[in-house]
Amino acid sequence: MVKRFLTALGEYIFLMNKSLSVPQKRSIFLRVFTREIYDLGVNSFGLVMFTSVFVGAVIAIQMYNNFEAAALPIPKVYVGQATKIVLILEFSPTIISLVLAGKVGSYIASSIGTMRVSEQIDALEIMGVNSANFLIFPKILSCLIFSPLLIALSMVVGLLGGYFSGLITGNWTTGEYITGVQMFMPNLFIYYAFLKTFVFAFIIATIPSYYGYYVKGGALEVGRASTQAVVWTMVFIIISELLLTQMILS
Repeated sequence: MVKRFLTALGEYIFLMNKSLSVPQKRSIFLRVFTREIYDLGVNSFGLVMFTSVFVGAVIAIQMYNNFEAAALPIPKVYVGQATKIVLILEFSPTIISLVLAGKVGSYIASSIGTMRVSEQIDALEIMGVNSANFLIFPKILSCLIFSPLLIALSMVVGLLGGYFSGLITGNWTTGEYITGVQMFMPNLFIYYAFLKTFVFAFIIATIPSYYGYYVKGGALEVGRASTQAVVWTMVFIIISELLLTQMILS
């Protein structure tokens, strides 16, 4: 077990060393990078927005119910503040990243794995192309650029979901919710959320790339590699979440 982990860690570090280098041809890199922005970022927009609006509504309703059940009455303006803090601290950066790990991670692992088993990567190597840099670096860069945008939009849409849930249920007024959203929150929470986002984006781009790049066999093994990639991406997201929370917020 330890030997397998150390071997995988060494392969991962070696792969990242090959991937994170200056592209050989910038024109080709820009074309591939633009395609990855669309495949990994734009195609995830609808799923992120749909998830965020409904979960934002659920969080606001749960906050209201918890405040109503409290021994001492809590002003309804705190529903907006609590919803904002939960979205920024935990839901948008972490839960949305886990959703992206399933969607984006499986796509990355399967696309690179298919190229490996069909010997397209071998062909690139024969032509003198740094295949790791050509295939993986655009994915890493696109995730690092687009993930913070998706997370920021998730925060805004989640707050709108809470707003609309108040209009539908009538549990709190528009003024109370907006006042709560405008209440003070430490800037450290925002820095923490986006630092997590960058770390999670790097994990989402690199771990599935590793599993796809080193897959061996045929179509069945590509499917297994995609599943393993998603599982281990989620595991490392949760572990890094714990470490970052301990280092920054403790």
